[in-house]
Amino acid sequence: MINERLSLLRDYPFRRLNALLADIQPPVGKEQLIMSIGEPQHPYPEFVNQILAENSRLWGKYPPTPGTRELRESIADWLIRRYSLTSIQIDPNRNILPVSGTREALFSIALVATPQRTSGPRPAVLMPDPFYQIYSGAALMAGAEPVYIPTSEETGFLPDLSGLPEETLQRTALTYVCSPSNPQGAAATPQQFSQYIEMARKYDFVLAVDECYSEIYSGRPLPGVLTACDQLNTVPKNILTFHSLSKRSNVPGLRSGFVAGDHQLIQSFGQLRQYTGNASPGPVLAVAAALWKDEAHVEVNRALYQEKFEDAETLLSKHPCFYKPDGGFYLWLNVGDGEAVTQALWQEAGVKVMPGRFLSAENGDAPGASYIRVALVHSRQKTAEGLRRIEALL
Repeated sequence: MINERLSLLRDYPFRRLNALLADIQPPVGKEQLIMSIGEPQHPYPEFVNQILAENSRLWGKYPPTPGTRELRESIADWLIRRYSLTSIQIDPNRNILPVSGTREALFSIALVATPQRTSGPRPAVLMPDPFYQIYSGAALMAGAEPVYIPTSEETGFLPDLSGLPEETLQRTALTYVCSPSNPQGAAATPQQFSQYIEMARKYDFVLAVDECYSEIYSGRPLPGVLTACDQLNTVPKNILTFHSLSKRSNVPGLRSGFVAGDHQLIQSFGQLRQYTGNASPGPVLAVAAALWKDEAHVEVNRALYQEKFEDAETLLSKHPCFYKPDGGFYLWLNVGDGEAVTQALWQEAGVKVMPGRFLSAENGDAPGASYIRVALVHSRQKTAEGLRRIEALL
């Protein structure tokens, strides 16, 4: 009666975290600081509500599954500006598909990319470990075998595909890469992206690059997979990039993002979405088009995060566990025993963080077991207070 693959899904990290802390009481008289979840808390642009109101008539219309032309053109223009694309063409009608947040899209791509075989080797889906849990769930529900690639300090916190067995690569249908990585904040270089692209084409798998954190960085803009395509002067065959407004524009509740890349994959993805029926409402499409056109609010948002990372460096740099990530809004701290420190922080400091083991595969030594993930999403004052409490327990 029920899809048996559901039994393969493990509890989501936040449920496991609640179970870990269920019998622990935080200290009385201290404000509880929730730094375990990456939910952006900065103000979103004022024009969001105005555009929603101006387009309120569209609540009475079925929205177009491929989005509006205005939105697709806004996204295409942004990609060209953001990654200084000169060699490759981004066609708004062939290379872009708006989606209801990248979480939905990152899950659905496994259904698009994974062949359904009744015989022969089981398709494999490669992913970094630790990882965004959607990758694993998507692979399992698509009938594939999740293959976890440890991403440690030695690998630059990014997956190294070169050491995988030939047998695994031959049956790989899809590879997830996150840059900047969640939870470590490591950004791939154009050279690394080029290696991933080469592998994807050699073994004919889909390279799904999750770039949701790409707009939070210090200094120069981070390269993306389309940067590598442009430098190679090659069309994005086998390549899809995933972007979201949640982190960039502080609108996680808007549920708006896009997928861009290989036009044949975009076509197949669009075909699936015709049936899944999760098109974004018309007013949301109008807001999204405006947000991709505007960079002023993104620069303000980026500056707010930079201030908090500077505070983190001031407070934690004397500890060996600290390093400043390339991008994103997490700290990834090696504290020896992530679960024990998580419990101690909640009990003694009233600070909730995420133990790295809960973001790792359960197949032996979890690469994240000695780490905690700390989300710097609150105000500067509240974040600094949380960091001071963490520093006191290190």
